[in-house]
Amino acid sequence: MTPRPAVEATRVLVVGAGPVGLLLAGDLGQYGVNVVLADRLAEPMAESRASQLGARTMELLGQRGLVEEFGTLEHEPAGHFAGLSFDARAAGSRYAGNWKVPQFRTEAVLGDRALASGADLRREHELHGLDVTDDAVVAEFRTPAGPRTLRAEYLVGCDGAASTVRGLAGFALARGAAGRELLRADVAGIDVPGHRFARFERGFAASARRADGVTRVMVHASGRPPVHRTGPPSFDEVAEAWETVTGENIADGTPLWLDAFDDAWAQATRYRRGRVLLAGDAAHAHMPIGGQALNLGLQDAANLGWKLAAQVHGWAPPALLDSYHDERHPVGSRVIDNVRAQALLQFGGAATDPVRQVLAEILDRPGPRAAFAGLLSGLDVRYDVGGEGAAHLGTRLPDLELTSDGTRTTVARLLGEGRAVLLDLTGDGSRAAQLRAVADGWSGRVRVVDAHCAAAAPADGAAFLLRPDGHVVWTDLAPVPLREALRRWFGEPGALARRP
Repeated sequence: MTPRPAVEATRVLVVGAGPVGLLLAGDLGQYGVNVVLADRLAEPMAESRASQLGARTMELLGQRGLVEEFGTLEHEPAGHFAGLSFDARAAGSRYAGNWKVPQFRTEAVLGDRALASGADLRREHELHGLDVTDDAVVAEFRTPAGPRTLRAEYLVGCDGAASTVRGLAGFALARGAAGRELLRADVAGIDVPGHRFARFERGFAASARRADGVTRVMVHASGRPPVHRTGPPSFDEVAEAWETVTGENIADGTPLWLDAFDDAWAQATRYRRGRVLLAGDAAHAHMPIGGQALNLGLQDAANLGWKLAAQVHGWAPPALLDSYHDERHPVGSRVIDNVRAQALLQFGGAATDPVRQVLAEILDRPGPRAAFAGLLSGLDVRYDVGGEGAAHLGTRLPDLELTSDGTRTTVARLLGEGRAVLLDLTGDGSRAAQLRAVADGWSGRVRVVDAHCAAAAPADGAAFLLRPDGHVVWTDLAPVPLREALRRWFGEPGALARRP
């Protein structure tokens, strides 16, 4: 009789060591949460895949001190909606626009941070069984060394669009069927014109050459239905479609990576079922237009990490963990809607030309440019945090240049400790003393900072309570008292909190 494997225990189990799982594991480790990160792959993936980080994601990475770890990045100031280009710098962020980073580099930076924070990375762990009870999650894995069992207080599925976690835990999906397919490849040894979301008589094509000489091509041949695939397309298939659409021959190139995707979409109806949560493509999947999928997932992780840590450490208010779904599900739905709209305009043929012309004219105006830049980057995300009357409530506070105790700093640096920040810009000593007195009971969870703003301070207040993810949950113009806001987001005063 084969003995049953011993059961190991951890506080949080994250399944999927892609960018989303790595960021989440790093955040949890920063908060002192014991976390195991399990992935079925033996090695990190070496393909470029998602190759673009947006402004809001860069802000979150900057808050964690990670931007410098990427080295020199190629900045693309232009964004696009369905291939219609506009200046994305209108969004109002020091990182406005898009930043070209191959996914393997993103994973390397986030992986180093996760390991440095204490995450236990287990590779070649394939999840095949899940038992969820009121007080634990028990996960069964297949590994080269035999079966392994892990018991965790919480499990987060970051394991992609075909999520095993989602299936085993019984999450329901809303979905839409595919109507068209795109093929893409990274190809060495070809020289084709740069096509920026070009519409041809026979379809759509895009190509861009990287600094290392590799060209990424992407093509859709009009009228060809999606193919049910169990693997990537052949390079012959990509080259044939490329020549059909563009008339250009790339068949002599060397393919380094091949991929196919369609315009099907899916979204979990709930992002939390008891002790199991979903993030990234496991929670929402759609056509990867404009790099939104990866960025949406990383922003999920940034929203979830501090809340889950609070839950594990025992000071979370009753509804805090549920607010992850309440806040991120509408954001995911909105991204899916804008991706579907873009697909209709990008691949809809000549019938969409009048709409495209009108939209191009709209995007040439400063106001709409800023609105679309905010939409596509996540900079305009606003959560329902209660209270009205202050423009910044629910939004992220811009990364203001500040001076505090004679030292120059920024909002991002203040948030770098992983704690909430009560930021007082009043310059009024008595007012600052009042704020400190109120916040004193939350000293392990909320840092109080008196500062002077180098430029004009925000017009809707001079004191701001920022969650660890940078979103404003109180200002001195809000009708909600500070003490009530502190209790709602950071639990009861005096509760113990592990400082990162």
